Amino acid sequence: MLIIVGFTVLNLDEELKEVIKKHNLKAYVDVPPLDTAKVKLGRMLFFDKILSGNKDISCATCHHPSLNSGDNLALAIGVGGFGLGDNRTMGVNRDRVPRNSPEIFNRGAEEWHTMFWDGRVSSKGEIGFVSPADEKLPDGLDNVLAAQAMFPVTSRDEMRGEIGDEDIFGEQNELALISNAAPQSVWHALMRRLLSLPEYQKLFTEAYPTVPLDKLGFQHAANAIAAFEIEEFTFVDSPWDKYLRGDLDAMGESAKRGALLFYGKANCVECHSGNLLTDQQFHNIGIPQFGPGKERAAPLDAGRFAETGNPTDRFAFRTPPLRNVAITGPWMHNGAYNELEDVIRHHLDPISGLKGYDKTQLSPELRATLKDDETVIERILDNLTPKISSPTFLDDREVQDIMAFMVSLTDSSALDLQRLMPNEVPSKLPMEEIVRNGRYKSY
Repeated sequence: MLIIVGFTVLNLDEELKEVIKKHNLKAYVDVPPLDTAKVKLGRMLFFDKILSGNKDISCATCHHPSLNSGDNLALAIGVGGFGLGDNRTMGVNRDRVPRNSPEIFNRGAEEWHTMFWDGRVSSKGEIGFVSPADEKLPDGLDNVLAAQAMFPVTSRDEMRGEIGDEDIFGEQNELALISNAAPQSVWHALMRRLLSLPEYQKLFTEAYPTVPLDKLGFQHAANAIAAFEIEEFTFVDSPWDKYLRGDLDAMGESAKRGALLFYGKANCVECHSGNLLTDQQFHNIGIPQFGPGKERAAPLDAGRFAETGNPTDRFAFRTPPLRNVAITGPWMHNGAYNELEDVIRHHLDPISGLKGYDKTQLSPELRATLKDDETVIERILDNLTPKISSPTFLDDREVQDIMAFMVSLTDSSALDLQRLMPNEVPSKLPMEEIVRNGRYKSY
């Protein structure tokens, strides 16, 4: 396939061949089949609100199949909320979860070693896992994704609730009474809930036939949730994967030009590297601050700095992966952008992007929390990652070419995941209403 630029004839496929060789790029490899019984248990747990203190929110509420494994919100609405996706509203005296609910695609790769926007859960190989629970984290976790699954249930604003909360039946929320310093007590209490139900007893026994019921811990539930996510949210057949396997017609010319820009002039690969398209490192790219803020930094969110105390980590967040990125908005750690093109343009000039941020794309409630005064902006820019501190100039066609490459990272099988929804869950608590969205756009 030839395209003439000036007096030079460029063969896009030949150029991409060199890029693929230089960066050692390979098609994404599917994970080995996982234990069917464990995946079945994980599916039920993923959709069951019994894991929340008030029995009103499940993992699926923020990572819903019909919303491309997210929730279509800038900042998630956790425990106490009502509805799903765009229709979700907060309960009385509640606040937003401080960060965007990330997509959960392709988290089963061996390369994954960090979880959460601030990397507070990570794998250290044979050493085990680093996590907020330190030595209280139980042994027996299968992978870093399972370690991650231990923590949303302990978070008060995500799933656990506040002291004094009542569940949907008007009963006291016993999980909320537990001290924040005792996550293991939350996990024990959840297992008491689960194993009080005969159907969960059966599912756990099928998944762990050699483990007596009284020896099961929440790590077994977390392993099952992770198995379900890996089995059902792994996609390996995007046009880019097909191209890497040798199908040179899998992508159009625009997407191929976009790939060359991604790995060349635009230098996106500096952070979005490897087959996961993330270096799993932490960078401050000048994203505006809004929402309730996070912990001691509130009303700001200091990002990775809260975990390391290293000043260079202030306002830095983990590089997101890009597989299926075209369908996983809103984007950034706080969902600051509703359009992927705006995300690309921000990366090209973060200083202008921050100073000229259009707050009208936020809901009125979040718009009112935007910290756009000069003092905050200068604090963010003082620590901007050097990799993108200078503008990169692309014309409109080049931006559209990168957009086309982003779309080429979408596996068509990821577009309709409603088959993952069970008819009901063992607790018999109500399921989330299925909604569709139209955020996928072809370029």
